[in-house]
Amino acid sequence: MPTYLEFEKNIEAVMNEMEIATAVSDEGLIEKLQKDLQKEVKKSFNSLSDYQKLQLARHPDRPYALDYIRNMMDKSYEIHGDRAFKDDTAMVCYIGWIDGQKTMVIGEQKGRGIKRKIMRNFGMPNPEGYRKALRAVKLAEKFDIPVLLLIDTPGAYPGLGAEERGQSEAIARNLFEFISVKVPIICVVIGEGGSGGALAIGVGDKFAMMTYSVFSVISPEGCSAILWSDPKKVEQATKALKITPNYLLEHNLIDDIIDEPIMGAHRNKKGAAFLLKDYFLESIKELKALSTEELLQKRYDKVTSIGAFSE
Repeated sequence: MPTYLEFEKNIEAVMNEMEIATAVSDEGLIEKLQKDLQKEVKKSFNSLSDYQKLQLARHPDRPYALDYIRNMMDKSYEIHGDRAFKDDTAMVCYIGWIDGQKTMVIGEQKGRGIKRKIMRNFGMPNPEGYRKALRAVKLAEKFDIPVLLLIDTPGAYPGLGAEERGQSEAIARNLFEFISVKVPIICVVIGEGGSGGALAIGVGDKFAMMTYSVFSVISPEGCSAILWSDPKKVEQATKALKITPNYLLEHNLIDDIIDEPIMGAHRNKKGAAFLLKDYFLESIKELKALSTEELLQKRYDKVTSIGAFSE
């Protein structure tokens, strides 16, 4: 059964009525309900608050990395392990084809259902996950294959074992290495881009966000707990952090916003995958027109231009 958020309740009611009308083949009622649905969707999604967008970014039905991979790639093959410790299932790496374009897709995977959430560590990679991602990127560079990075994590795993195995070093190493990889890299936040866990696979030539995704240095819950000692001020923190795509694009922290289907990616996974695929292929065409030297210089300039300071 699909999950509906509080602001989607009117949409849920219309959808339930449509199911009944479809079951009894009432064409007239179905046509009327379709118009009602369009009105409710427009009313609900045209006035979303930042907190509601955060809820959509975390929606349990939202497509995860593997959903995009399965809907976009042909003849894909999964790459496992970091060749140092073990395979981290919170980070998935696939090599395959996207509309005839050989591609390496790397993404953070949250998992659905209790067993898979635990198996995927709730989408929070350990150091071996980031090292596996780096290994896959280096493999792509060796064979001149473009890279697509799908960001969707609450953050890097903060456990004792992760720290013992060099969590901060693994993240820093990726930032350092990705800047000089000689193939096009496209980064897309597909859901929740949290802290260093997102940054570790967030260096590339293009950085885009899906319409209902977020990108932040800290979770709104963490922010409200630290600043106000009150975890209940999540809505206030979400607004203050300015973590939604429109704010980030305004401040030149991202390059593009990828449209989602009218009711969000969680209601139309295939439609969302098509829109992301279209953006990726257009970006690759643009980047392939650059020489390797131009590609690396533009990437370096892009990363070093982020932020401002004065002396």
